[in-house]
Amino acid sequence: MHVTSLRFTSEEPLDGGVLAREFTLGEIPGTLWTPGSAPAPLILIGHNGGLHRREPRLVARARHSAARGYAVAAIDHPGHGDRPRSAADEQARADLRRALAAGEPVDEIFESFVGPLVEKAVPEWRATLDALLALPGIGGPVGYSGMTAVGIRLAVSEPRIAAAGFFAGGYVPRAQREEARQVTIPLLFLLQWDDEGNPRQRALDLFDAFGTKEKTLHANMGGHTGTPWFEAEDGDRFFGRHLK
Repeated sequence: MHVTSLRFTSEEPLDGGVLAREFTLGEIPGTLWTPGSAPAPLILIGHNGGLHRREPRLVARARHSAARGYAVAAIDHPGHGDRPRSAADEQARADLRRALAAGEPVDEIFESFVGPLVEKAVPEWRATLDALLALPGIGGPVGYSGMTAVGIRLAVSEPRIAAAGFFAGGYVPRAQREEARQVTIPLLFLLQWDDEGNPRQRALDLFDAFGTKEKTLHANMGGHTGTPWFEAEDGDRFFGRHLK
């Protein structure tokens, strides 16, 4: 894909020597958090629903990792966050919310919404990775943490991704369920046992399907947004084993 060079638009010093900078890369808006020390390994971080790079839980995770010596980057996926939404995007969201609330099947709605999102988002992540690794103070190897469907495609198509942490989603497009068998990098898979939006057995089946020999499942009680904060610490230790 063709994009212009990365351009920083603002910066904000944070506690612990962390610097948060907003950037644009063509049409892609993003945020980069960097520690005071360099060089720093890079973690690409995405919201599990692909919503907004400034979602509070995502920002908290990014700042936590940056304070521990990682460079962390997040972007808004097409149709999310600060980016324009098409009428089809809005209709798919409305259909998905209605079906989930009514307990109706959502597989085809999910396919029509998330499948195209993966196809658009992954090339943008790879272009962002090219630009970030060209910056001083940021180096490889690279980790990915976040949305499972996008992460699976990145794990099998981007050789610079050395380890990944996925937030377990029961609803993953069929293409990514097949691609899961090709994932060979170390993997940390987080599962909320009572996640109201992601069927538990599907998530367990997906974990079983991953082809990597080094995969770890962390299951915690609670709903979709109830992931315990100590998992952020465990995630940093996981990336520390593979990126530092």
